[in-house]
Amino acid sequence: MAPPQGQMRPGRQLAVLGAVFVVLYLLVFFAGGASGGWKDRLEPRLGLDLVGGTRLTLEATNTVDGRAPNSENLEEARRIIESRVNAFGVAEAEVVTEGDRNIVVSLPGENRDISEVGEAAELRFRKVLKIADGSGAAANPPPASPAPSGSASPAPSGGATPSAGATPSPRVSSSVAATASPAGGQGGAAPASPSPSASPSASSSAAAPTPSASAPPVTAGIEEQRKAVEAKVGPAAWAAATALQAPADLTADPSLAEKLKPFAGLTGREVAVLPAQMQFNVPQITCAQLDDRPPASISAEDQQVVACQGGAGKYLLDQAKVLGTDVDDANAVLDQTNQWVVSLDFSGSGQEKWTGLTREAFNNEGQACDAAALGDTGKCLVAVVLDNEIVSAPEIQGVLTGNSQITGNFTNAEASKLAGQLRFGALPLTFEPAESQNVTASLGASHLRAGLIAAGIGMLLVIIYSFFYYRLLGSVIFFSLILSALLVFGALVFLGRQIGFTLTLAGIAGMIVSLGVAADSFVIYFERLKDEIQEGRSPRSAVSRAWIRARRTIISANAITIMSAVVLYIVSVGTVKGFAFALGLATVLDLVVVFLFRHPIMTMFARTRAFLSPRVSGLGRVLPPRGVEPAKPRNPRVKEA
Repeated sequence: MAPPQGQMRPGRQLAVLGAVFVVLYLLVFFAGGASGGWKDRLEPRLGLDLVGGTRLTLEATNTVDGRAPNSENLEEARRIIESRVNAFGVAEAEVVTEGDRNIVVSLPGENRDISEVGEAAELRFRKVLKIADGSGAAANPPPASPAPSGSASPAPSGGATPSAGATPSPRVSSSVAATASPAGGQGGAAPASPSPSASPSASSSAAAPTPSASAPPVTAGIEEQRKAVEAKVGPAAWAAATALQAPADLTADPSLAEKLKPFAGLTGREVAVLPAQMQFNVPQITCAQLDDRPPASISAEDQQVVACQGGAGKYLLDQAKVLGTDVDDANAVLDQTNQWVVSLDFSGSGQEKWTGLTREAFNNEGQACDAAALGDTGKCLVAVVLDNEIVSAPEIQGVLTGNSQITGNFTNAEASKLAGQLRFGALPLTFEPAESQNVTASLGASHLRAGLIAAGIGMLLVIIYSFFYYRLLGSVIFFSLILSALLVFGALVFLGRQIGFTLTLAGIAGMIVSLGVAADSFVIYFERLKDEIQEGRSPRSAVSRAWIRARRTIISANAITIMSAVVLYIVSVGTVKGFAFALGLATVLDLVVVFLFRHPIMTMFARTRAFLSPRVSGLGRVLPPRGVEPAKPRNPRVKEA
């Protein structure tokens, strides 16, 4: 039962509501993150579909055979990708996981290519063993363009340091330079000059065979895929490719070209499962196919691999002796010639590995490198491999005991991107872009305008209907919706700064739907009020009585909406989350307005003469004419509160 009318103090509830508004907007204007003018402090954080920008969806796989990633690796990858994006200096970037294998990168206000943030950035330093033509020519491989050359000349005095440079590749203009002095005085003094041909003949390849190594074990998934490739190319082609011990000399045996022809129709994913020797020896397997292999296809550090540099030639590479994890730090800096370079600082154990690798290459231990893989002075090339491609392959002309630089015609952005990839580490997963979307600023503004117009039309229709049907009571609906909108807006601004909530077009749709939920609570209350008056109660008494009976229904209806929004938020992805969050937030704040404004203001209206006027109050059909006593309750046992 409601307390006696005289004990009700609606002013207190309205004062509490006023205090809520004061605290909320003090947080909006003065809380952490608030800056700029008053207008700037009132701007919510808008999504890229409202202000324009870029959204990239990356789909994660663990290995070539497509195993699903675990949640720990996915979260680590999200953190690394977020660090890479932030290293670009992009403001308000958002990197979130979706489902069990997707990461979504959103850059509101930015329209740029960000596909590189999903690159694995697995750095490997490998000795070059052989070089062959990678164009897929039918004849014996012709001489190709010179391989990147390097020079390392000792300084006349101990204060200078040698450097090794390489001609930049067409894709990533870079090379490697060492900043340490050669150990033991073994550095060569030859100046930089073009290195030998990148494409040896078949006879030269055969004359300097790669040191034998036991075939690496393969997983059941890889073995199954190899059998599928064997079935695709046919037994004859597979047998001919398996028998090759060096790049095939198609001029000596023209029939061999016809046998190996099916390999030209393989996709990059199919080529990736072939043994490294087969990838290297079959001329029909081109650099285009090798570059099209899935990410992490050559990440195994204990296996020989095949890669290309700028699509010019196929390089058979030794096991990786130095890894990206051996790099302690990487920074984009300006060198003495005012060019941007990436400086690599090796860790303690990494420096030892780097020195050991340069010693092997300088001395060509075991004659592992054949003639085509030697530089001008007869020293091995060392390839710097990033993911599936060779960044550079300079000649090592000394045993290097210091750190290194990746140098070339870098811009500041390019050097910073590569340094960020190396500094933040390789991703624990491999990614393939699943979807990329660019929204222009003008289209985003159009979406925002359409969303605001839709919200305004929805609110206007509710208000028009409420004034038409409820008259004076319609003003309660009007002011309730205005207060709810102000609360929601202030909450969006504050939450955008504190937790990064971004308002999207779907969020605006959630708020429009919340208008219907708010209208339902009005209908429940006002219709219950009419029922109480029809049962013979006075309007003033009916207000409190109707509130008690309608309150439980209003709470139940809003609770169901809130629970639905919570469930939708948990199980959904992308912009649907924004819809669910906005719907739930608006519904919760509507409940605040119901309890702190609607009920007390109705109590105050019930004490006015206008409320007792059938024409003004909107209760004309149920209120008795003036001068006529209201009928007594139908049930004489029910006493008025």
